[in-house]
Amino acid sequence: MSAEDISRWQQFAEQARSGELYLESEEAARQCLAACDKRVDELDDLLVYARNAQNVSGFGDFDMANDLVKQFLGQATGEDNSIDKIILEHIEVVKDMGEIMALSIKRITGQDVTNTANFNTNTEAMG
Repeated sequence: MSAEDISRWQQFAEQARSGELYLESEEAARQCLAACDKRVDELDDLLVYARNAQNVSGFGDFDMANDLVKQFLGQATGEDNSIDKIILEHIEVVKDMGEIMALSIKRITGQDVTNTANFNTNTEAMG
């Protein structure tokens, strides 16, 4: 995801906070919020696997092996394009998306929505 994409969603979230931007359909906002919550959970799980990639070893005990360890470790963490940083950036964008949906629901219904768990539970109970 480019810095431009990240910035764009941050701007959208700020516009939603100020009341300039919102979804007009409560149902669409709820479905999008549920999808955002699910995606954040998936990305959190993926981040656990990505952190496991920081355990780099098994190349031997020679100089070139140390260089390989540094290279692979850099891809796992600590660099601008490392997998953990990219996943964290995606999480922030999806959270911005979710905030826009929650603010849309609040604007439409007057109710704060902190997550979709309550909505999903109530929907299932109603049949």
